[in-house]
Amino acid sequence: MSHPDGLPDLFLDRSLGRIKVPQALRDAGLRLVTLAEHYGVPADEEVADEEWLTLAGSEGWVVFMKDTRIRYNPAERAAVLRHSVRCFCLTSQSLPADEMVRRFVDQIETIAAACRDDPGPFIYAVHAQRIERLRLDPE
Repeated sequence: MSHPDGLPDLFLDRSLGRIKVPQALRDAGLRLVTLAEHYGVPADEEVADEEWLTLAGSEGWVVFMKDTRIRYNPAERAAVLRHSVRCFCLTSQSLPADEMVRRFVDQIETIAAACRDDPGPFIYAVHAQRIERLRLDPE
């Protein structure tokens, strides 16, 4: 597999870890940068979500993360909206690394299509068999 046409480079949040998931996604042919690689260790642990969301939006990176709650935090939701961030979130916080990778890789063509069709902002939940667009407005 190679990085799909029309899919911008990926930005991985700290919630996906620094080593296993990024390496496996790279091994699958995806281009990415992790929060730790961009900001350095241990600075990556202190970076506010609004800051890296702003960065991802300004660079045009597509975000992979585990935090679907980001849409309920007013400051984080505002950063997603203001900077047209395109986010894909795993819906389970307890998945092992190999299952996280499998879900992203299995859905990568659907993820790429969503990015080609929509400049953002948006947040999708990544399930084992599909992706699902989540509401960004407060509920």
